[in-house]
Amino acid sequence: MAGIVFGLHVNPEGGVPKHPVASLDVQLNGCAGDRQNDTRHHGGPTRAVCLMEVSIMKRLQEAGHPIGPGTTGENILIDGLNPGLLRPGVQLHVGEVRMTITGDAPPCKTIRASFHDGQFQNLSHRKLPGQTRWYASIQSTGRINIGDAVEVFNEVEPTGNQ
Repeated sequence: MAGIVFGLHVNPEGGVPKHPVASLDVQLNGCAGDRQNDTRHHGGPTRAVCLMEVSIMKRLQEAGHPIGPGTTGENILIDGLNPGLLRPGVQLHVGEVRMTITGDAPPCKTIRASFHDGQFQNLSHRKLPGQTRWYASIQSTGRINIGDAVEVFNEVEPTGNQ
């Protein structure tokens, strides 16, 4: 199964929104040119990048939320993967970078402006399984460009607690 990189985002000052860029240099601890204001909950080797699927963003937009590319802190916006394919343990090859999904990226109040009436819990994997952003660790560093392929090179079976 393959998808495509639809958007890339960073914020050198930290926080959200993240701003669009044409390419992203990904390192073991995160993305060059991107800063996290809260390193207790964001960044580091197990949360080096944050990914979101275009289909989730569109579903939220259709529900009336003002969410847009980069507004919830995702570094990589992906289109074209089968819904529900991303989950912990799934390995991806994105541009030159190999990564493994490590877990969901729980929403916090810093992204409330992306939601009608501040309902940021609409991006909570606990409340709405699969409607989330994902964190990934990096196995090989490199560059990612808009339009690069997103290849899944292993799929894991869903379990009841994912």
